[in-house]
Amino acid sequence: MLPTSIGLIGCGWLGKTLALELSTQHTLHCYSRTETADNSDFYKSDLIIIAINTKDNYLKTLKKISTLSKNSARIILMSSTSVYREFDKEVNEEVHISQIGKQKEAEELVQSLKEKVLILRLGGLMGEDRISGKWKSVSTFSDGPVNYIHKDDVINIIKFLIEKNIQEGLFNCVAPEHPLRSQVHAKNAKDFNLQLGTFEGLTHRIIQSKKLKDLGYKFLHPNPLNFWEMKN
Repeated sequence: MLPTSIGLIGCGWLGKTLALELSTQHTLHCYSRTETADNSDFYKSDLIIIAINTKDNYLKTLKKISTLSKNSARIILMSSTSVYREFDKEVNEEVHISQIGKQKEAEELVQSLKEKVLILRLGGLMGEDRISGKWKSVSTFSDGPVNYIHKDDVINIIKFLIEKNIQEGLFNCVAPEHPLRSQVHAKNAKDFNLQLGTFEGLTHRIIQSKKLKDLGYKFLHPNPLNFWEMKN
């Protein structure tokens, strides 16, 4: 059964656009963390999408949402591919993670409290004004394959999973092509007149979105080299 009401917590760069897209077909309300404190409508939602960062009592917030939402509620938790930081090779959703950081702890917490949990491990979130190589506080980078995802694809993946009535599971959300970071930065430096940093060393981590591929999802933006071609 498709959800009749959606509560989205996190109305930032991703959440605001996601809310606009989903509200065309669903009854949706977008809330900040503080707005959910005593909002009974939020906790009555059929589907709750959590799109907040790991700051400000993150685990406590997740526990509260999982506990106060109705028993039948489904949860989509925006997680991160940072859970794979221990690996320097190609990985997918089936790999065993031994280093438990805050993001992995968050996933396990929500899964322990709710039955229907859909976890989306997002790669480096890019698109629009988020241009790889533009915002940097350092000038020297470790080179290696990028594991990026375009904002458009994150939104489209969520719509795809809702329409397919996928209510639980774990999905990596990473574009299927993995050019080197130096290649992406060089192209963006040329296209946007940016200063190009230097690169040293080489990592080998490639995160595959195996389960999305198995479901038949087709990426809107498969190659990070082309994420900004339309300057959207």
